[in-house]
Amino acid sequence: MANEIPDLVAHARTGTGKGAARQSRRNGMVPGVVYGGGADPVAIELPFNELLAKLHAGRFRATLWNLKVEGHDDVRVIARDVQRDKVKDLPTHVDLMRLRRTSKVNLFIPVVYEGVEGSPGDKKGGVLTIVRPEVELRVTAGDIPESITVDCSKMEIGDTVTISDVTLPEGSRPTIDRDFVLANMQAPSGLASQKDEDEDEVVETEVINQTADTVEGEDKE
Repeated sequence: MANEIPDLVAHARTGTGKGAARQSRRNGMVPGVVYGGGADPVAIELPFNELLAKLHAGRFRATLWNLKVEGHDDVRVIARDVQRDKVKDLPTHVDLMRLRRTSKVNLFIPVVYEGVEGSPGDKKGGVLTIVRPEVELRVTAGDIPESITVDCSKMEIGDTVTISDVTLPEGSRPTIDRDFVLANMQAPSGLASQKDEDEDEVVETEVINQTADTVEGEDKE
């Protein structure tokens, strides 16, 4: 399970309203508010450059954060909204929601692929193509897995691994309600090209040996 939740450092904001928000932005900060969790809302502000870097890193709204505000206890939060300037597309306000340890939240969890080297497909020159390096799961805030593991040690060329093949941490489930592909073991490019050429030749020979009536009948089927 995750031992470390990334910190999100903010400062308490004394004023509220549009005037206080504009002053916060002039000071190089992004105003925001923390709400939920059975406590009163708290006005905060975050350093603009630090917030922008986290936004550029991606998954800001799908990450559970440990919010640190001086004078307040640390609390787990998730971003519910990031308002942006319509022209510059820069953050102008952030809404954060407190989470209890029992709260359910959707988060992107990294997928670790183990046993690829030395697998039957690998020995034959196959290449593991990763479709999903991470999976969105619905998890409990107090019990978030660091990653989920896929065992590829028995994969042959042509094999595919889906989410149903993976044992998920207790209390976790995918947000997508279908059996989606995580990765597949593909043949070496040279072998795949040769296979395509062979199949093309076979198809051409079969068509030549068929009558026009037979081919048309198969098309109708």
